[in-house]
Amino acid sequence: MSLTALALNATLKSSTSTEPSSTERLLALILRELSSHDVRTETIRLADHDVKAGVSSDEGEGDAWPAIRKKILAADILLFGTPIWLGQPSSVCKRALERMDAFLDETDEQGRMVSYGKVTAVAVVGNEDGAHHVSAEIFQALNDVGFTIPANAVAYWVGEAMGSENFVDLDQTPDSVKTMISMLVRNTVHLAALLKNRQYPGSEA
Repeated sequence: MSLTALALNATLKSSTSTEPSSTERLLALILRELSSHDVRTETIRLADHDVKAGVSSDEGEGDAWPAIRKKILAADILLFGTPIWLGQPSSVCKRALERMDAFLDETDEQGRMVSYGKVTAVAVVGNEDGAHHVSAEIFQALNDVGFTIPANAVAYWVGEAMGSENFVDLDQTPDSVKTMISMLVRNTVHLAALLKNRQYPGSEA
């Protein structure tokens, strides 16, 4: 069964930045592992796109969200990557989550949200404590709008508080991160295949 995955990179850095992105590096490791399971992948760096503030699926002229939304709903797996800032997901990440609020009212003929049957996973990087808090915020939001969370669907790395070393600076990927990535990918691919084969029941089932 062919599966597809879309990664939303919520780094604050645009692709034109001269600074390397730790979020991009961690997402790349996960996407490489997904590809080894024959999952077709694509990444969108949200900071490169004009995602308007709001909670609808289309906020009017110049809004980049409708095209991104279309890709989210076309994928079987949504991978969200964010840095930790002030102990929270990035502002870019929060804006994308707010735009998905519209899914609450967008249902099919059986009352299922448009995101039903799609699974999600999270990647978090930062130089302070907070990976569990950040992933919890994202998972709660995504579950509220219809996404399904597999077991162990988060991979993270946090450096020393107030430290200067970032994930992107590491010479090698820590074994603990490799283990998290492996579990995330195995479980996400497994659940995505199950739900693609058998969708959730609707109100008319």
